[in-house]
Amino acid sequence: MALAASSICALAVVLPQHANAQTPKPIDPTTAVSTQPLDASQSGPASAESSADNSADNSADNSADAALRAGFERRQKALDQRTSENDYRYGVKQHDCYSKFFVNHCLDNARTEMREARQQIRREQLALNDEQRAERVKERDRQTALKQAQYEADAPQRAANERANQQAYEDKQRQNALAAAQRNAEAPQRAANQKAYDQKQADYQKKLEDARARGVQEAQERELKAQRFEQKQQEAAQHRAEVEARQKEAARKQQEKAQQAQQEQSKQQQQQQQQQGK
Repeated sequence: MALAASSICALAVVLPQHANAQTPKPIDPTTAVSTQPLDASQSGPASAESSADNSADNSADNSADAALRAGFERRQKALDQRTSENDYRYGVKQHDCYSKFFVNHCLDNARTEMREARQQIRREQLALNDEQRAERVKERDRQTALKQAQYEADAPQRAANERANQQAYEDKQRQNALAAAQRNAEAPQRAANQKAYDQKQADYQKKLEDARARGVQEAQERELKAQRFEQKQQEAAQHRAEVEARQKEAARKQQEKAQQAQQEQSKQQQQQQQQQGK
């Protein structure tokens, strides 16, 4: 009973929408996959190589390749559909077996049929894979041949480009040689010009330094003159002060003398008056 329950659960997981189905779903007969060999016009790389320079043939080859790829896709879809249908039938038969008396025998038969169908599908899948790998190899060979043919066809143009590049390089070298010769011829004149320029700069620098030196010397002289003038002004002021002091002293002394003389005169007048009164 546990085995039956687990099988029913597995069927419910695989086929949630067909849990009540009692009969296998019929297979569409149009989904059969044939392994007939490839047509020679589709698989021959020699035809692709011989028509590399013909646009019409290239277009035909491209159409044939597209048709071949479409055929591979149809066969792959058919195999995928047959695989899904085989799994579906096996699940349905598993489900139906649990309603029969010989459950294990029924399950074994269903498993055997499923494995045989799976092996047949596997053989056809391997054959399809081999054909696709062979076609990829042929396509790679065709592309290699086309690239080689294109490379050979471009050889004259490459040679012409190389000659043009070599000519341009030689012209450039000649121009460089002429420019070097011109520079060498002009070297003495450039040296003379440089020497004259350097001398002019040196003369200008000397004049500039002399002007700065004169400016410093003149500034010092002006400062010395200003100091001398200030000293003279101080000496003149001091002299004026001394003269004024001497004049004031002389005036004071003269005034004192005048006062003394006046006092003497007054004293004499008093003495005369006193004598006259006696």
